[in-house]
Amino acid sequence: MPELFIELFSEEVPARLQSRGADELRRLVGEGLSAIAPSDVRTFCGPRRIALAAEVSAEVAAVSSVERGPREGAPDQAVAGFLRKHGASREALRLDGGFWVLERITSSERADALVARVMPGLLWRFAWPKSMRWGGTSGFTWVRPLRRITCLLDGEVVPFALAQGGDDGHGLRSGNLTEGHRLHAPGPVAVSGLEDWRSTLFERRVMIEGRLTAVREGLPRLAAEHGLSIVEDDGLAREVAGLFEWFVPLLGRIDDAFMDLPKEVMQVSMRVNQRYFATRTADGAPAPWFAFVANVDAPDGGAAIVAGNERVLRARFADARHFWDLDRRVKLADRVAALDGVTFQAELGSQGARTRRLVRLAGVIAPLVGADPALAERAALLCKADLTTGMVGEFPELQGVMGGYYARHDGEERRVERAIRDHYLPQRADDHIPAASVTVALALADRLDQLAGFFTVGKKPTGSGDPFALRRAALGITRIIQQYRPRLDMRGILVMAAEGFSGSIIGNSRDPEIVADEVYRFVIERLRVQLRADGARYDVLNAALSTKTEDLVAALALADAMEAFLGTPDGRNLLTAYRRATNILLIEQRKDGPYDTVIDQTQFVQPEERILYDTLQDTNRSLQHLLSSESYTEAMSKLAQLREPLDAFFERVTVNSEHPTLRRNRLQLLSLLRWSLARVADFSTIES
Repeated sequence: MPELFIELFSEEVPARLQSRGADELRRLVGEGLSAIAPSDVRTFCGPRRIALAAEVSAEVAAVSSVERGPREGAPDQAVAGFLRKHGASREALRLDGGFWVLERITSSERADALVARVMPGLLWRFAWPKSMRWGGTSGFTWVRPLRRITCLLDGEVVPFALAQGGDDGHGLRSGNLTEGHRLHAPGPVAVSGLEDWRSTLFERRVMIEGRLTAVREGLPRLAAEHGLSIVEDDGLAREVAGLFEWFVPLLGRIDDAFMDLPKEVMQVSMRVNQRYFATRTADGAPAPWFAFVANVDAPDGGAAIVAGNERVLRARFADARHFWDLDRRVKLADRVAALDGVTFQAELGSQGARTRRLVRLAGVIAPLVGADPALAERAALLCKADLTTGMVGEFPELQGVMGGYYARHDGEERRVERAIRDHYLPQRADDHIPAASVTVALALADRLDQLAGFFTVGKKPTGSGDPFALRRAALGITRIIQQYRPRLDMRGILVMAAEGFSGSIIGNSRDPEIVADEVYRFVIERLRVQLRADGARYDVLNAALSTKTEDLVAALALADAMEAFLGTPDGRNLLTAYRRATNILLIEQRKDGPYDTVIDQTQFVQPEERILYDTLQDTNRSLQHLLSSESYTEAMSKLAQLREPLDAFFERVTVNSEHPTLRRNRLQLLSLLRWSLARVADFSTIES
């Protein structure tokens, strides 16, 4: 099959948009050129180009089709409408079986002709998140000025132009030219296909593939030669891989005068401002070196490049030093009043008002998680104060972290310092979860207040967006609860959190009880999503929540016990028997149900009926105590005792007896089984 190769060469494309552009090219080619069946589609992207290669058919085969139109004798208007729809004339119609029929034959088309015809339109509707105009002569836009279009089919140029109507499309036409490295190999060079393009560009100092691997492996290798390690930062690695065409790893020296800055300040300043990687010594301490990637093989081995980057970094760290020294002159406690002038959210008031709510919530939550209420309230009072500092103003990523450093400088109690530092955790799925009880109290208070506030003003997440990161907040709550199982009346605390907004929001008349219900359901749904993503049994959690609707921790504990039980032969067999009993009841209840009267023991005519009844009675007596004491594993063991009596019952007893009294009594026995299991959980929600 012929090879179709396309390269779109432009000015530097932002790193975060390169792979998205390659995906868009794949989508458009797949849709627009589907007639030549693109297969083995491969896409490539880099700082100045996105490209695609695919195997395609040599031509679009001829196709004949028959369209049936109006009946013979139909009004002329109906026939005329049919002809307009298909762009045909009256002479093209023929009668077949009492209907006017249009037979159309589409002639075959060579693949190069199809590509030439379709590609200009594809490029005109190419969707970038942000596009720009340039030159002032065309309405054609691109993420950055587009300079060349390479389009080859089996090595031959597929000729087309971007001009449409009176728009010259910047004069861009397809060809076989690309360009190498801007400095090492400038100027155009001809290519004949994918492999020639790859090798030609590599010779001209452009890496088409392997840049991310080079960053992930090359920088650590260079650091290791100096006894160092790179601080892992996958996001930075991906961004840097989109900034260079030729991989030249280098190390720079950090002035010793800045090594007493907090390591987070140094790392964030290097990452955000310069795209440098921080390093560590063998014992894990910050090292006075930074790693980066140059895009040029310099004649001096990179000495001038390193010196220039060291000079820039000194200026960055000097700014950070200024903020660090200036911020520590004012204690966190003295900054709290200034939070009244810092907006939390336009409809939810200031960070000062939020701080007062957090103090109240943290004090209530603290004893429930084993924390000192006074320390939790102190941490809540100070936790947002670093928002008024110069360092956090410069680097918002450091909020919380800088508060922890400043709290230590102010002599705050160690647990307060730790809570201020870590109360934003976890922010991502791979973040560690706070361990200290004071931190847990503050982290929960912070998120519960956030959710209650935004739900109060109707700022709920939608399918297309979550601008206030409420899903992340709920995920943080569920991860903390899963880890530490704190016994919270979450719904009651949510009511209290929602009450904190009553009277403080103009026009707010929402009932805190309703807000609390909405937030609680939202948190539960995030837990289900998390369990599903982790491959866990979210259906078992659904079953447990049916009886533990107000206690998420109890529901999780019950779900754990149920999941273990259902993994045993007894559990699987009991579930099968439960489903069999439920199905029988659903069918028979339509006839003369429900079956909720007292079971008549005198109607037992087979020993299996008596044994099942006695076992159910014993099980129910035990379950009352086991469930109230949350002895869920023991409760599952008790349910396991139902397996043998149930197996024997279904094997030897005919439920739908010919005798109406026996039939009804046996159906009521199955109803008792269903009710007994429903006391534990809703087993009908279990999927397998």
